[in-house]
Amino acid sequence: MAYDVVIVGSGFSAIAVTVNLLSLLPPGCSIAVVGDDPGFGRGTAYRTEFYLHRLNVPAGRMSLFPDIPDDFVEWLRRQGRTVSSDDFASRGDYGLYLRDTLAGLLRRREGRAKLEFVRAKATGCVEQYKVGTVFQLDNTADLIAGNVVLCLGIGNAQLPLSEEAIAAAARPLIIRNPWTLGWLSKVRPRDDVCILGSGLTMIDQVLALRAHGHRGRVHVLSRRGLVPHAHRPHGGPVAPLFPEHIREISVLLAALRRQARDAADWRSVMDGLRPKTQELWQQLTSEQRARFLRHGLPWWNIHRHRISPDVSKRFNALIEDGSVTTHAGFLQAIEEASAGAAIVYRRRGGDERASFDAAWIINCTGMERAGIAHSPLLQEMQQRGMIKADKLGLGISVDNTSRALNAAAETQPNIFAVGALTAGQFWEITAAPDIRVQARNIAESIACRF
Repeated sequence: MAYDVVIVGSGFSAIAVTVNLLSLLPPGCSIAVVGDDPGFGRGTAYRTEFYLHRLNVPAGRMSLFPDIPDDFVEWLRRQGRTVSSDDFASRGDYGLYLRDTLAGLLRRREGRAKLEFVRAKATGCVEQYKVGTVFQLDNTADLIAGNVVLCLGIGNAQLPLSEEAIAAAARPLIIRNPWTLGWLSKVRPRDDVCILGSGLTMIDQVLALRAHGHRGRVHVLSRRGLVPHAHRPHGGPVAPLFPEHIREISVLLAALRRQARDAADWRSVMDGLRPKTQELWQQLTSEQRARFLRHGLPWWNIHRHRISPDVSKRFNALIEDGSVTTHAGFLQAIEEASAGAAIVYRRRGGDERASFDAAWIINCTGMERAGIAHSPLLQEMQQRGMIKADKLGLGISVDNTSRALNAAAETQPNIFAVGALTAGQFWEITAAPDIRVQARNIAESIACRF
């Protein structure tokens, strides 16, 4: 089968592109969405039904459409939710909003492009002259695409430890993907739990454990022991000022720290930075970007990617009563112990080793960088010279219109990428408010050809 547009992927990026194409493409055009996830559009993040798994962005900024900012808030109100634009809705509700929005567009059968969902995984592809990009699927079928939009997300990061350093008896106690259904039911109420990683995923899993009746101790181990800050009401964004013509990362960060320190609330400065982040990132050299990733990223994450006040209050209460303990250090080994496993780590700032026992080890080290290694399709596209990896491992190389670059660094006019795959070019491109703008721009670029 041949299609004018083939969207590869089934998460949020895919649904954002799909709804925009349905709105912009003329009747007679055809779209195929290729993915093997039954919860199309909801992905891992928005499939959860746990009410304490909240969005980390206020509802007023989560509309699927940049030009209809209140769309999500109005949907919530139609469902009987009493919310304001500043409230933090549940991620499950957001997943239902995505589903309903797409369903509403599909009910309008006249005057729109044809859409087909292909329940399969794209495993390979080739370019054919005058035909387009031909995808091979794991169900043995082939698809021909006039335009391609790569919406492949990122997987769960691997443990920061070699398999040789993990005792065989401890391996069944490791939950390598915390979003795998069912693991919570295995944890007994008084089991001690180790969580590796101290970011947003850790917060989600701690609260889920407590809601399921867990009352044992939770040890959180990460390299720096930093946890996300909370959103707080403030007087509005304040755009930070930077020295002109200087794009040295240490100078930029020093200016940002100074203005955050002098502000009534540092959050106003961080929020004011957001519209400038992509532009600043693109002005940095590869060396400056690498320095930021090595030294500044952990602090950026906890200040930039904040949690809702309600979630923060619940988590801080667990810290204060001793239910949750954070450790800063480097994981060295997971050994067998009478309680299940002994987690051995080197304390940050020295050579001293420490350990604690746990019945379960949960990998919450976050999402891996959106490289090529996790996707056989992207690996084959790279081998054929159709795409090239970003120098810093932040997805694939794209131009400022989100078109992929080939091995010769030439723009591929009919191959686009969305979301985390384009972090090397845009950096701030993993949250819904940024992806929806990118998706709209790509849909417009494709639609103008028809």
